[in-house]
Amino acid sequence: MKNLFFLLLILSLASCSKSELNWLVLSPNNLEGLTNLKFLLSGLTTTIFISVVSIIISIILGLVVAIPSLAKNKFLTYINIGYVEIVRAIPLLVLILWIYYGLPIMTGISFSPFVSGIIALSISESAFQAEIFRAGINSIKKAQWEAGSSLGLNFFRKLRLVILPQAIKNILPAIGNQFVYVLKMSSLVSIIGIGDLTRKANELVVTTYRPLEIYTFLIFEYLILILIVSYFVRKLEKKLKTD
Repeated sequence: MKNLFFLLLILSLASCSKSELNWLVLSPNNLEGLTNLKFLLSGLTTTIFISVVSIIISIILGLVVAIPSLAKNKFLTYINIGYVEIVRAIPLLVLILWIYYGLPIMTGISFSPFVSGIIALSISESAFQAEIFRAGINSIKKAQWEAGSSLGLNFFRKLRLVILPQAIKNILPAIGNQFVYVLKMSSLVSIIGIGDLTRKANELVVTTYRPLEIYTFLIFEYLILILIVSYFVRKLEKKLKTD
């Protein structure tokens, strides 16, 4: 956190010498600036909510996708490989636009911008989560599977009771890092009109004509938010190492 305050101080001092900057548009000391600040910050809850919901859905979907890769059946393995490779090859922005604009034309099923953004983020992230789960499960020694078999457990009970509890402990830091990634990528949902941090900044730029100040503030918003999340992810990593 000290590094964050130091960075903010440097940027603030540097900006003071730039005559083209006018921070009054975002100053809490005047009514206009305070209103603008409240407007920008109103997108914070939307950004956080979309990111949290998307990461939860992607974890569940990623686990479902990862399970076929554990089977000895080549067909099931190819399903896993095909899903992961195809989804990872599609840019997130393109996927958001296709689900919102293309899917209704193809199927007649349409979603609100909010739901479309969550679906796109969840699908895109699920491919990465599937690989994380696959690597985590494969890191568990074969003896653990054999121990489950000796207890008379079937495949899914072994996975749920023996393997996953150990694998999840190993992959939690990676999942935390992916949450940071989802937070950043959530800014793309603004393209379909969701009122997140980025969308609010774009709308304010149109009315104030001060893109430099507003987008600089937007950077600080994401920077502080992601640094906070990263701090807790590191604490989680340290805790898991000491356990």
